[in-house]
Amino acid sequence: MEKDIKLTSLSSKGGCGCKIGPADLSQVLRSLPPTVTNPDLLVGLDTSDDAGVYKINDTTALVQTVDFFTPIVDDPYYFGQIAAANAISDVYAMGGTPITALNIVAFPISTLDKSILADILRGAGDKLAEAGVSLVGGHSIDDQEPKFGLAVTGTVHPDRIRTNAGAKPGDKLILTKPIGVGIYSTSIKNNLLSQDEINRVTAVMSTLNKTAAEVMNHYDVHACTDVTGFGLLGHASEMAKGSKVDIEINYDHVPMLERVRELADSGAVPGGTKNNFKHVQDMITFPENMDQIDQWILCDAVTSGGLLIAVSSKEADQLFTELQEKGVEAQIIGEVKDSSSGHINVR
Repeated sequence: MEKDIKLTSLSSKGGCGCKIGPADLSQVLRSLPPTVTNPDLLVGLDTSDDAGVYKINDTTALVQTVDFFTPIVDDPYYFGQIAAANAISDVYAMGGTPITALNIVAFPISTLDKSILADILRGAGDKLAEAGVSLVGGHSIDDQEPKFGLAVTGTVHPDRIRTNAGAKPGDKLILTKPIGVGIYSTSIKNNLLSQDEINRVTAVMSTLNKTAAEVMNHYDVHACTDVTGFGLLGHASEMAKGSKVDIEINYDHVPMLERVRELADSGAVPGGTKNNFKHVQDMITFPENMDQIDQWILCDAVTSGGLLIAVSSKEADQLFTELQEKGVEAQIIGEVKDSSSGHINVR
């Protein structure tokens, strides 16, 4: 059994790039029977939101989500941290407070050193502790390809839920983490990154959205989602469609990991990113002078990405300033337009 194995070599895809593509997934979901009507189900499948929300009483609703994937980095401890941060993020995106979690483990227990799994679980446990989340159990299977994630439950006041369907014309859009993670993770597989660059993307992915969410909840935020496997434009499209608005994104203002354009030019563009582009291209208007690489970057499959926040224009600058003061890599990247076509305009 090998202990010093390159975890990312054990899967053809990594992180949220493992997701079934949005086009294929939408075809599958269309065949499902309608959800049983329940007045206490406050957020369900209708708007492709980040988590489900179920009302318990007038002051408390449960937020429920689940996320798991194959290794996105080679260090098992940080793989566990990233998986935990990614799973918890959906609760933050809904305006909730995460409280409990269940581990989901698939691991080749007879061929990989057991200490690798122990390190994955230790990394996740440390991140849960940082978030104030209690681990209450989990489930494991013996599987040839390692996978790890968590099911997370949180709470939120029924009147303070943030969904991806409430953006209003005039709102400013704030993104709280840089994109380019999918391109970086492919570059890790292809040995194209320095150790400093690996450390940089690992730090981005393992950072909780806790601070961003806590700050956001003090402002007039109309919609929120976290940017993960469907990419910035994929998740922005869901917000535009759910909110029945158009969205304009300024490419030059979108925060990106360093050297991401150079790495994409070298061929380090994952298949999931290209699938994202194919799914959204008919919903996006790109500038005539924007080439394919830049379009792919905006669709890059992110793992444990930042929050995309639609906030009142009157409070956007103040929210942006406070986020930056508290160490969040936030940028104002666009605005919501007065139209109901659900279209994205990139300029």
